[in-house]
Amino acid sequence: MTHTFPLNNAVPVHRLAACFNNTSTTYKFYWLLAILDGVQDGRKELDKHELFASMIANAWYTVNYFNVSFGQQDLIQDAVRQIKEIEGITIDAPKSLIKSRLVETGNRLTRKLLFHFDKQVPHWFLSPWYPKSDRNAIYQYSQEGFNKPMYHLHKDRIVIQDEWFEYLGQHLRIVKDYVYWNLTLFLQARNPNVPDIPGKLIKPALRGSLLKQRKFWDFVIDINGPINCIYTGKILHKKQYHVEHFIPYSFVSHDQIWNLIPCDNSFNISKSNKLPILDKHFEAFYALQELAINTYIQAKPNEKLLEDYFYIGTDWREGLSKEKFYDVINPLVTIAANNGFEFL
Repeated sequence: MTHTFPLNNAVPVHRLAACFNNTSTTYKFYWLLAILDGVQDGRKELDKHELFASMIANAWYTVNYFNVSFGQQDLIQDAVRQIKEIEGITIDAPKSLIKSRLVETGNRLTRKLLFHFDKQVPHWFLSPWYPKSDRNAIYQYSQEGFNKPMYHLHKDRIVIQDEWFEYLGQHLRIVKDYVYWNLTLFLQARNPNVPDIPGKLIKPALRGSLLKQRKFWDFVIDINGPINCIYTGKILHKKQYHVEHFIPYSFVSHDQIWNLIPCDNSFNISKSNKLPILDKHFEAFYALQELAINTYIQAKPNEKLLEDYFYIGTDWREGLSKEKFYDVINPLVTIAANNGFEFL
């Protein structure tokens, strides 16, 4: 991933890079991503309402699904959550649907939340072109084309300048990577204990298959017979269960076997991305994990998925220490709860 923009004699690229020198919110990142969405569609003239809708749509999954904190000063996070309730849009809705719903909305509160960003983003983004200038001056200078701004700024729209449109179109992937890299650094600083921030900026098209993990647990059932769901107590037979993430996937962002167990189908659906209550569920969770490890030690010690336990500092060949395992699970649950994940 590149950390700089490609140089170009036709446009002052250094001013674009300077946009991110001092950032206290995510506004500029999501504003530029919205502009790049327009460039990707081949459009130079972009309505502000559409750009604000695109900002919210780009942040939607990061806020609603992964519960990543944007910091106290950042109102995009609050706007995303409020708009979700006002418009009744699901947390995993496609970006295109979210954007179109917000562009077409007739709800006055939604529009007010969107246009809050008009007070901050469109003109201050151009401040590297016009340092120490106020809002009105930036509008005027941009319309006059002084210092080759990225766009002319109008009350209801922006118009991307020809040289900038060509530059952004030619280097679209590089510029997006730059924005995401800097957005990752910004959010990681505000979420120091949250894993995989880069993977939480863009909604994955599809979750990975858990076929290998299911075969792992099928073998445990083959050797030991049916097992009980740790949440409902129901008996789970081979191929008649869901493989579930004890700590939600939307927090850990991986499918490692130490966090996966068989679960009653209907309960797994209702559990969604809620956290387990450790006082109630850890003992049974640990017992299942211990059973799996002991089963593979005896019958299939070369199983590839056993390597997942090394990632949490456990040498599975020596068994699974309950105390050490709890010391791995407990902080993750605590951090997830602090980031807004709800308990069962």
